[in-house]
Amino acid sequence: MKFKSMFTPIKIGPMTVPNRFVVPPMGNNFANTDGTLSDKSLAYYRERAVGGFGLITFEATVVDKKAKGGPRKPCLFEDRTVESFKKVIDACHEAGAKISIQLQHAGPEGNAKVAGHPLKAASAIPSSLGRNTPIAISREEIYELIEFYGDAAVRAKEAGADAVEVHCAHGYLVNSFLSPRTNKRVDEFGGCFENRLRLPRLIIENIRKKVGESMAILCRINSSDEVDGGLDVHDSATIAAYLEECGVDGLHVSRAVHIRDEYMWAPTVLHGGFNAELVTEIKRAVNIPVIIVGRFTEPHYAELLVREGRADLVAFGRQSLADPHTPNKAKEGKLDQLNPCIACLQGCVCNMYQGNPVKCLVNPFLGYEGEMKPAETKKKVIVVGGGVGGMLAGWAAAERGHDVTLFEATDTLGGQMRLAAYPPGKGDLTNMVRSYVAKCEQYGVKVRMNTEVTTEILEAEKPDAVIIATGAKPLVLPIPGINESGLIHAVDLLDGKQSCGEKVLVVGGGMVGCETADFLGEQGHDVTVIELRDKVGADVISEHRKFLMKDFEEYNIKSVTNAKVAKFFEGGVAYTLEDGSEHTLEGFDSVVLAMGARNYDPLSEKVKEIVNETYVIGDAARARRALDATAEAMEIAMKL
Repeated sequence: MKFKSMFTPIKIGPMTVPNRFVVPPMGNNFANTDGTLSDKSLAYYRERAVGGFGLITFEATVVDKKAKGGPRKPCLFEDRTVESFKKVIDACHEAGAKISIQLQHAGPEGNAKVAGHPLKAASAIPSSLGRNTPIAISREEIYELIEFYGDAAVRAKEAGADAVEVHCAHGYLVNSFLSPRTNKRVDEFGGCFENRLRLPRLIIENIRKKVGESMAILCRINSSDEVDGGLDVHDSATIAAYLEECGVDGLHVSRAVHIRDEYMWAPTVLHGGFNAELVTEIKRAVNIPVIIVGRFTEPHYAELLVREGRADLVAFGRQSLADPHTPNKAKEGKLDQLNPCIACLQGCVCNMYQGNPVKCLVNPFLGYEGEMKPAETKKKVIVVGGGVGGMLAGWAAAERGHDVTLFEATDTLGGQMRLAAYPPGKGDLTNMVRSYVAKCEQYGVKVRMNTEVTTEILEAEKPDAVIIATGAKPLVLPIPGINESGLIHAVDLLDGKQSCGEKVLVVGGGMVGCETADFLGEQGHDVTVIELRDKVGADVISEHRKFLMKDFEEYNIKSVTNAKVAKFFEGGVAYTLEDGSEHTLEGFDSVVLAMGARNYDPLSEKVKEIVNETYVIGDAARARRALDATAEAMEIAMKL
């Protein structure tokens, strides 16, 4: 497909954006604790400008010192931070991108401890379990806040920004006024539609009065709140039309409040562009440009939406974390080398919430932009193991100029990540494996398949450095009968090496066990899961787990929890509950083992006797997440 529409310029108010690729505002925790943007912020944003994104939106920037939502949030409530923004904006402008700064008051989704002030909202309604109940913001504070937004926009203009974006989505302060679910006020800011929209209207008018026509003003809105009593797409289309009448130059359409954040940062099971029908409805209501958000990775559907006039620009959020050069690779026809976001949520959202710098499983160089430099001394490097950790170590070392050979014991690259793509909704993980294979080819990594590395091979190769990435093996605990019962390992089942009967018991209800059960349930098997902990899928990230548990319900997958397996036998197990009572599960056609994994490292001690510079990474060191494997691979590749 030719991406002609995606590379067409577009005018948003006074701003002309060179293409339709957008980096949306995403909290990254790269800013300094004093509210200034850091050198790391500069490198992060500049890399995405260099990568070809036409419009880059700086993350939610605080307009009121009493409403700082996290320790590393950028701030524009004081003049002293302006210069740091200017440095970053100048660097992005030099690379050809336009810059918008999102202005935000976190409201009920804020952090009272960090801000040192109580949370404020339209009404005293907590946003979710565990959040402080906010105080209904007073009329006097509202009118003061309106001025704060205008003043922050002036500072953005002084820093050289091309646009500002008023955050009216996701349950933050302004959004709490828009929705009748969270706005129970009876003053001029509550009740009817016009009153609930009064706050954003006055903010927009104040910004326009203070910056004139020199900057574009955008608003980020929800296409739907995704909660009963909240805004639905019909409300949002009307809000969009109203905001256009208020003088807004463009809309940035996202989805959901935080208690439905599976529609904000969608997990792997949701396909790219899943918001399209909702955004199309909003696009029909306005004549100003509309930016669509919704787990876009590759640009094919984005091109179609823009070509059809259903959206004007497309935000590649987490994809811009995974690959800051997404637009350039699309333009150059190099999508096979694209680092695809797999929506795993392991490094981005989790770290954002914890106040830590965001990370990326697929792209561990996130936050280290510009630090990958050619090696001073070229080395001969051998990588043992062709999982994603081994492949990344290989291509990253080769990119730096090292002579790299990768050995894989089987006939297929990808390791555990390849198998993780088999359960329902996880197919995009294959894209990551393929992209790493392509990068090994791109940087000249020599790959030797079906080869078990021995000390004899290493003595013949005479490498300067060896990276052990042999991964993990299924954990087999010393439980009576486990080796004699004829059980099937989950990894062998997913890999097609073994098959099972109609009625299946899965032993182990962590992520692997649950996803294996889902895999079988989708095919029509009668599945039961037994788990030691008090719930199945306890280690599954919440946004993924919501969809996984829906599958459990749809496929009638049964679970037995708080159960310790005491014995295996053909067709079942014996187990004890917390109260000490003994029970059995029997009559199954197949028993599948998914009790975890243990590191597999048969080589490192011997290799260290031959090669001084020997490293063990990922599951070979200790069975953990893929995020850890790729991070360690990057660290070693940069160290060589």
